[in-house]
Amino acid sequence: MDFEESKRKRNSDRRKSTECSRIIATITVGILFGFCIGASFPAFSPSKIKLISPIDAYLWDKNSGHLNVISDSRDNISKEVQNHDDPSKIWVSSNPRGAERLPPAILAAESDLFPRRLFGKPSEDLTTEPKYLVTFTVGQNQKPNIDKAVKSFSENFTILLFHYDGKTTEWDEFEWSKRAIHISVEKQTKWWYAKRFLHPDIVAPYDYIFIWDEDLGVDHFNAEEYIKLVKKHGLEISQPGLDPSSRGLTWQMTRRRGDREVHKETEEKPGWCSDPHLPPCAAFVEIMAPVFSREAWRCVWHLIQNDLVHGWGLDFALQKCVEPAHEKIGVVDAQWIVHQGLPSLGNQGKGENGKQPWQGVRERCQSEWKMFRDRVSDADKDYYKSIGIDPLNITAH
Repeated sequence: MDFEESKRKRNSDRRKSTECSRIIATITVGILFGFCIGASFPAFSPSKIKLISPIDAYLWDKNSGHLNVISDSRDNISKEVQNHDDPSKIWVSSNPRGAERLPPAILAAESDLFPRRLFGKPSEDLTTEPKYLVTFTVGQNQKPNIDKAVKSFSENFTILLFHYDGKTTEWDEFEWSKRAIHISVEKQTKWWYAKRFLHPDIVAPYDYIFIWDEDLGVDHFNAEEYIKLVKKHGLEISQPGLDPSSRGLTWQMTRRRGDREVHKETEEKPGWCSDPHLPPCAAFVEIMAPVFSREAWRCVWHLIQNDLVHGWGLDFALQKCVEPAHEKIGVVDAQWIVHQGLPSLGNQGKGENGKQPWQGVRERCQSEWKMFRDRVSDADKDYYKSIGIDPLNITAH
């Protein structure tokens, strides 16, 4: 019995040894095969790898309630792949769209509104660089008012006039007008101008941007003192308080309070505010004299609709651009203005069907307000649907 058992044990050991030899041989052959295959390909460089986005993208269709397939350009993608196969071609995916073929060190993604000389060294062009921007949308009938308003802004401000009546040389009588920037397109509103000429990458050098109407009284306003208060109270979006004598004073939120520097909330008429932290009881300024920080304006510019030129309803949506809005949007009471309510751009409309020019403008304003409100609501719903959340639950929250 001992002999048979010893024999079986020796046979088992031989089988295990044979299996181990086979495994080692298989691994060795695999390594050699892999080396040969790898040697047949060009040198590998991780820096040349770029993930290509899928050919097909998806977009939520609010009308059908389905995800629609949108095919990207296969030609563009093939060109991109080709660029990466050729190490002599530059392609930097993190560059701004359209500039992927440029080396990052040459990019000039931002600009400014600083006038420059036609001669000399570029580095010596600017003796000063204003820190702030103020814009007024003006007609020549308001020259005395604008002259007074501009003088409440220091040399730290770039002055930009948008001329809705096409008249610019008529302003040459003012010394400050010679260093101001003038842009003229007839019968356009300040939000039309802002969307087209105040892109965030153009006004990036400015810490704060004032986008003001032309009919504002500034006897109690100093821009430098205003900015000190804005910084002190952490306001990203603001406006000066409106004197109670202002014409068309609608909202309690923008009415000046005489017992404080700044206020960020108010009480309104019953039923006007669904939440004390939402407009018009908080997180709210009007569109006649808003002031934006650089960061807030980058968001607000994208919120402005290209075809809705009057900006009505924008004041209720500004709170989307800062967080928490009820703390970063407010009214500066210690520096206040008077809304004079002078007839100006409203008279640039066209009288039709027996209506006065201003009536057509007012009707357009009101219709734009509804259109903007509907767009914001639809955009919110579409977003939440796209991430699988019932918009009704968000509304209820």
